[in-house]
Amino acid sequence: MSDLKEFRLPDVGEGLTEADIIRWHVKPGDTVTVNQIIVEIETAKAVVELPSPYAGTVAGLLVPEGATADVGTPIISVDVGGGAQHGGSVQPADDLVPALPEPEPAEAAEPPEPGAQSVLVGYGVKLGRTTRRTRRTAPAPSANGEQGHAPAQAPVSAPVPAATTPERGTTDAPERGSVLAKPPVRKMARDLGVDLSALSGTGPNGSITRDDVQQAAAVVTTEPGPARPAGSALIPSPGGAREERIPVRGVRKATAAAMTASAFSAPHVTEFLQIDITETMAATTRLRALPEFEGVRVSPLLLVARALVVAAGRHPMINASWDDAAQEIVIRHYVNLGIAVATERGLIVPNVKDAQALSLPALAQALNQLTATTRAGKATPADLSGGTITITNVGVFGVDSGTPILTPGEAANLAFGQVRQAPWVVDGQLAVRDVCTLALSFDHRIVDGELGSAVLRDVGAMLTDPLRMLAWS
Repeated sequence: MSDLKEFRLPDVGEGLTEADIIRWHVKPGDTVTVNQIIVEIETAKAVVELPSPYAGTVAGLLVPEGATADVGTPIISVDVGGGAQHGGSVQPADDLVPALPEPEPAEAAEPPEPGAQSVLVGYGVKLGRTTRRTRRTAPAPSANGEQGHAPAQAPVSAPVPAATTPERGTTDAPERGSVLAKPPVRKMARDLGVDLSALSGTGPNGSITRDDVQQAAAVVTTEPGPARPAGSALIPSPGGAREERIPVRGVRKATAAAMTASAFSAPHVTEFLQIDITETMAATTRLRALPEFEGVRVSPLLLVARALVVAAGRHPMINASWDDAAQEIVIRHYVNLGIAVATERGLIVPNVKDAQALSLPALAQALNQLTATTRAGKATPADLSGGTITITNVGVFGVDSGTPILTPGEAANLAFGQVRQAPWVVDGQLAVRDVCTLALSFDHRIVDGELGSAVLRDVGAMLTDPLRMLAWS
């Protein structure tokens, strides 16, 4: 007897309401064990791998790849009774065959009735194999003479949304195994209707990049516009495309909502300070030679981070938050230091927990590990939650400064601009020095101009003379 269990999408963060299904690691008919990774989802904060809570046979994938599901929605059904469904009945173990069977007649491939359990069409469990099937070069014709789908594309318990139909160019399982491309790039290909197997990658080791996908999408999905008059200043885009559309999902959707809410709820003020950072650059060079920093990347950002942590200790209100419901200001006596990281999925801000308690080598290791994990798409919801103050390193993009928007729940965001050589007056003499611009945005409900200026001056003073960090720590 079959015993179907449905696994509902859990809240893997703090109050998350939905997630996108990025990639299934299993298919109907596969045997799964408890805690086996079955799916990758993208929440508003991170890409998360979900394990199976059941052991048994996958009866159906209830939400297709590329679709968005609300927390609590059933996403997969597992037959924990030991049998696999076949044509609406349990298939005995003796009848299971390892080879790929032919599709069922057309009437068996019709979508199930509303409320019915998902039924596998045309195949059963393949013994000793949980990898994806080899794609057929051409689908077998159905009974009504139309081209039917191979069993790998059997319908699930609900009609497949347009995002996964052939018209949108869904890439299937073999492409994921044979093409070099990161998960965000694969997701973009699905959304834009691009066949990854038909592309030649321009990235490292021939991997496919976002630009490759965007250029291919422009060619196959967008009609070129009318010919431009001679002498027109309009620069043609790749492939002659005039427009493209990228669905707003996951991190980018959450970031847009958070930044809009922050910009229109917290009154932002930004102050700027240009400083001589020559001594900090020299100190960075000396730190790299110390054995305590062996194998750790040391950059000026490390000393900027330490300076902001020290300044937050001297001025606790800069590390506070506004509780609108309680009409209270919450002062945190710990610093969870956020570092804005640009990734393929958008801007993500993980944070180093209790940064005030870390030594300088430990802070360097934490920053290195956190940024690497985030860029690899492996940051956990815990890494991205609970920040108290943030640094935005705009200097890596070759710009001098900016006006950072506050991370919701925080009172300040420090922008660190590029370090460049410039004329500077030192002891009454003109000299060439390493100079950068700091910009501090703060919530004017919590931080007034005097306090914001004091914090910015303190950070600037410590970067001008790093010995002050020792004196003020």
